[in-house]
Amino acid sequence: MNRQWSRVGARVASVVLLVVGAAGGLYLGQGRKVEPLGATDVSLQVQTDEMQMLKARQNEHVAARAWQREAETEAAEKAATVARTAAGRARTLAKKVVEAKKAKTSTTTVPYTGPIPTSCKEFVGNRATGCALMLDAGFAIDQFPCLNNLFNKESGWNHRAENPSGAYGIPQAYPGSKMSSVADDWRTNPATQIKWGLGYVKGKYKTPCGAWSHWQANHSY
Repeated sequence: MNRQWSRVGARVASVVLLVVGAAGGLYLGQGRKVEPLGATDVSLQVQTDEMQMLKARQNEHVAARAWQREAETEAAEKAATVARTAAGRARTLAKKVVEAKKAKTSTTTVPYTGPIPTSCKEFVGNRATGCALMLDAGFAIDQFPCLNNLFNKESGWNHRAENPSGAYGIPQAYPGSKMSSVADDWRTNPATQIKWGLGYVKGKYKTPCGAWSHWQANHSY
């Protein structure tokens, strides 16, 4: 009977120990902070994503600066081109203003100071100048009647004759500024105008009589 109770007591004690052990384990488990599985991996991934985001932002910043520098350079080049164009136009306008002022202020006729050959003595004024210059240009005296007729029809030998079309002077050069190839005083110097007219006649018609024949047929030369 005593043995039987001893076995029962031993079994009861074992059960009690198991229960106490389980309870103790449960208590210890409640006081310990348990890390979730894979937390370290998640932290590393977050750090990697942050680094990639920072690099992307840095690349965007670099690209934006490069674009800004390119835009500033292009704008500067355009501004320089506009400035050069404006400066060119200003110079052209200034030149025109100066020429216009010269034209308005230079109104005195420039006298001819060269010699008048004996064969031209019968003529006076611009005709005498024309006769002398024609001989200087290499034409014979028998060409002067043709030159006289030509310029009589064109301007009456008036060195200030001005046509509404823009033709000007004794030879009625069109436009009058063409005579500046001889000298700048083409508006007021009969000799400058006649020299230009003789050059034009020689280049296109060979002789004054050739030009006069053309004028008779076409009323222009």
